[in-house]
Amino acid sequence: MSEVVIERFNGEVEKAKQWDEFVAACSNATFFHLSGWLHINQTVMGHKGHYLFAIEQGKPVGVLPLVEQKSALFGHALVSTPFCVYGGVATESADVQRKLEDAAIELAHELQVDYLELRNKEASDNPRLTEKCAHSYFAWPLAEDADAILAGVKKKQRAVIRHSLKNDLSFRVDQDTETAYAIYSESVRNLGTPVFPKDYFTALRQVFGEHCNVLTVEHQGQPVSSVLNFYFRDQVLPYYGGGVPAARDLKSNDFMYYQLMCDARDKGYQHYDFGRSKDDSGAYKYKKHWGMEPVSLHYQFHLVKASELPNLSPNNPKYQVFIKLWQKLPLWLSRKIGPFLSRYLG
Repeated sequence: MSEVVIERFNGEVEKAKQWDEFVAACSNATFFHLSGWLHINQTVMGHKGHYLFAIEQGKPVGVLPLVEQKSALFGHALVSTPFCVYGGVATESADVQRKLEDAAIELAHELQVDYLELRNKEASDNPRLTEKCAHSYFAWPLAEDADAILAGVKKKQRAVIRHSLKNDLSFRVDQDTETAYAIYSESVRNLGTPVFPKDYFTALRQVFGEHCNVLTVEHQGQPVSSVLNFYFRDQVLPYYGGGVPAARDLKSNDFMYYQLMCDARDKGYQHYDFGRSKDDSGAYKYKKHWGMEPVSLHYQFHLVKASELPNLSPNNPKYQVFIKLWQKLPLWLSRKIGPFLSRYLG
């Protein structure tokens, strides 16, 4: 039996092509395993990548994207992968998975981080990992046309969408990350969450090209809702979405997600991945309201210097005062200082 060698990938062009070809072909790889996230994390967020490549007989047989985050406020962690809902090892081999996970654990000790976090979609049976299930993801197949998609939505949510269709709303699909960022940053400020730097949205568009776009909903010529989306294999993944205060009455967010499903289906995509939400949160209940069933995510950890599992959730009581204060910040100020914090909260 040939030996599996674990190598480091640092963004070299030739290796990046090899990495992404493997990800495209590997059944359990996701959009968030693509090499472009290494560039995003290092150049936009200022984090160091430690991407691991498993090679057998000169060919890749597994990948594990890892990023080191270090903050005086939020700790020191090795994560697969920050700002992504999925991560962990991508491989077709259980033996390769164990080798890559063990290599990540050794690296975590070498770096003396507080903990290693693997955002697994499916649970690993590695006994050196501890699981913490606090999030679920939502997805479903896209029906054959707009009418069938609407018919598949739960009755109450279907009524909301039908209401939105009467509200003189229009939409466009393009590369307008400026509008997407403006609306998203206002939405997260209202939730009490620090926003990402503006150049993050720009970089996502540049790095992922045709696999990234923006759908914006307008009312009387003014943007009211917008969502930045990713495309991978036959899936569309709405990722960063939000609406202005008027969106609630206009039901423009509901209109937005419905039109995204229809647009993606028209373009040949067959699955809709609504992403993760914290269990029993407002977003979790909203997605379930569409008729999608939650599937638990298996985030798994290995503690190094930490004595307990991390809890960076906004539901953590120690962050409640901060959240209430942040909600009161002027929008311009939240956009200015938010990126200094958000780069450690992905």
